[in-house]
Amino acid sequence: MLTFITYTIILIFMNIFLLLLGLIINKRSYKDREKNSPFECGFDPSIFTRTPFSMRFFLLAVIFLIFDVEIILLMPLTMNIMNSNTHWPLFSSTIFLLILLMGLLHEWNQGSLNWMK
Repeated sequence: MLTFITYTIILIFMNIFLLLLGLIINKRSYKDREKNSPFECGFDPSIFTRTPFSMRFFLLAVIFLIFDVEIILLMPLTMNIMNSNTHWPLFSSTIFLLILLMGLLHEWNQGSLNWMK
């Protein structure tokens, strides 16, 4: 028990030391005009480039990530279907795909997938 406490104290002090060392070594200038300006081949930018991003692009990216993760969830189901003697994995994957298809049709019907609106 004493060695556990000793190792914990040593690790805490080592982490604090490394954190402080990193903060001392890292001397960035956050107020530098050149670092905050966009790079356009050495020319001054003609428009203000710090405009907010498009909300439609953000929503489309989130929809893509959701469907991408759900497709990854389907990958192990193929092995379950092949190795199983019952029809339950096939039935559950069919229901899962139908829910995905209904979600895709809903997004399409709402116009979330239409970029040029």
